[in-house]
Amino acid sequence: MTIVLEPSFAVHPGAWLRSEIVEPHGLGVTDAARHLGVTRQAMSALLNGRAGLSADMAIRFEKAFGVKADTLLRRQVAHELAQARAHEDEIRVEPFRDAA
Repeated sequence: MTIVLEPSFAVHPGAWLRSEIVEPHGLGVTDAARHLGVTRQAMSALLNGRAGLSADMAIRFEKAFGVKADTLLRRQVAHELAQARAHEDEIRVEPFRDAA
């Protein structure tokens, strides 16, 4: 059985965090960064899709808003895999065969 990742599932976690967590709480980038104890630049890069979600940042969101860090990190991996799958034809690797 093949699992196909739909583009909506593979949305960058920063975009999801912005629309589902940060904005509904009435926060802007600066306030969210201040509350989570990170730089404005780091928060902006994440929420605007210019940086990936780190484990550290996922834990910060978990502590602040209750969304599980592992759920957020699964979103990050799904996004990265979708990006890689978009150009997988360019990845040239031969299947490994035992010498036996």
